[in-house]
Amino acid sequence: MKLKWSLLLALGLLLSVFLVACGGGDDSSEGTTDETEETTEGESTEGESTEAEGEKVLNLINGDTIPSMDPSMATDEYGLQFLGATMEGLYRLDENSEPVEGIATEHSVSEDGLTWTFTLREDAVWSNGDPVTANDFVYAWQRAVNPDTGSEYGPYMMGGVIKNATAVNTGEVEVEELGVTAEDDYTLVVELENPTPYFESLTTFGTFLPLNQKFVEEQGDSFATSTDTLLSNGPFTLNNWESTSSSWELVKNEDYWDAETVQLDKMTYEVVKDPQTAVDLYESGEVDRAGVSSDLVDQYATHEDYVVTPETSVFYLKMNQTRNDALANTNIRAAISRAFDKQSLVDVILNNGSIVANGLVPADFTPIPESGEDFREVSGDLVTYDVEAALEFWEKGLEELGTDSVEIELLGGDAETSKVMNEYIANQLQTNLPGLTVSLKQVPFEQRLDLDTAMDYDLQVAGWGPDYLDPNTFLNLWLTEGGNNKMGFSNSEYDELVNAASTDLATDNVARYENFLEAEKLLFEEAAIAPIYQSAMAQLVSPKVQGVFVNPFGATYEYKWATAGSAE
Repeated sequence: MKLKWSLLLALGLLLSVFLVACGGGDDSSEGTTDETEETTEGESTEGESTEAEGEKVLNLINGDTIPSMDPSMATDEYGLQFLGATMEGLYRLDENSEPVEGIATEHSVSEDGLTWTFTLREDAVWSNGDPVTANDFVYAWQRAVNPDTGSEYGPYMMGGVIKNATAVNTGEVEVEELGVTAEDDYTLVVELENPTPYFESLTTFGTFLPLNQKFVEEQGDSFATSTDTLLSNGPFTLNNWESTSSSWELVKNEDYWDAETVQLDKMTYEVVKDPQTAVDLYESGEVDRAGVSSDLVDQYATHEDYVVTPETSVFYLKMNQTRNDALANTNIRAAISRAFDKQSLVDVILNNGSIVANGLVPADFTPIPESGEDFREVSGDLVTYDVEAALEFWEKGLEELGTDSVEIELLGGDAETSKVMNEYIANQLQTNLPGLTVSLKQVPFEQRLDLDTAMDYDLQVAGWGPDYLDPNTFLNLWLTEGGNNKMGFSNSEYDELVNAASTDLATDNVARYENFLEAEKLLFEEAAIAPIYQSAMAQLVSPKVQGVFVNPFGATYEYKWATAGSAE
């Protein structure tokens, strides 16, 4: 998450989306199973006493509360963002989005690509003083796929990758059969189901973080619900936090093995959902970064601190085929996916550098092997705004359903820009598809996550930020009964194409990408989802915010190398 995972995004205070995982933002709104769609970050209080005393402090905004700080349970951008700041896995991403030393100092891979052996550092400790060992990874990974845990991302991220992950999760074998073992305290051996070219980057993701077994079991159901029930092994600790908190702090972890590198002493966070409030706080010097919503872009586009950052998160309408009979009809879904003007949406409603999405895999994300061409360019526009075509599909669908009217509920977020976007989409659909009535259900982010998990929606504005640099992170979302599918889509040919890319073709990158291209085309022939846009962040960022990296997947921001300079 971006979603993953997840969703699973920082969109300069936008909407409410999934993003799992993955890549998303932590500014002001709602995340997705990998994606957050509203974003408002940044903060700094001029003249703050702690800064006057020489502390390096950033004051930042978050779009909502943190749904979960449990690595096994987090599926949204907010959870993954703060897990990334407070914890460390085998590796973490550097300025160039390359994996660099974390708890692992090196690794080796067997000739067949199935066995990875990691050497762990011996100077890493938890915030309670316990050493970080190979068993912490074994326990955490087993916990993530154990069916008793109820993790969504464990089975999703590890299934088909870690040996026996799926079999463990379905109860076919005992959890001890998962392909991860501690050869000794500082040697971790991982067996894979299939060769996985992107496995090293996977180890940077939140689901693969270690856990201190004794501590977790002592906390029981209270684990990860407050500062007192958390342990850190990363650059920062999460202070003054409970699961319902609207403010909290990240404080430098002096026990972190690489504490000398960490320059920030503290980051404060306040939940702010209103875009104007966020900008007002920035203008008054109370925050160091604020997302700029569409209605404010024209006003602030010439501001010296205005910054637009392209992202690799894609937003779309999920169409649940299990709750509404109309959405089980391919022609109805095809009509909906073509019946709203995406260009006007990105130009007017978002107005932040986001671009229209006419497919699923984002632009400028991954090149085609050998040719080096961008995947999105090669795959092309698979579904575009086309009212005439939409009407043809609509009329066919109504005829097949034996009706002249359809009622559909659209689930979205409750932040201001989210509401505007939801209303726009509903209006477009009702205007361009005669006989369609769209009712809006706009709820807080965490509630929307719950409704998605329960598949208790018809249409939903959702999004996904990649969990690793490979098209698979987007295309495996829609496998039959996949952990992030949650809309009843199933196509055996699609499943075969995507699964083969991770199994039979795992070592043939050219063939893998041919499968990915074919699978994406099939996804839109089936009108499984309706792509809306690829996100960008429009923000006001203080000059004092230095050394903050924006990741293409996983946690949006990396603060290990950040500092708070002097604002001019």
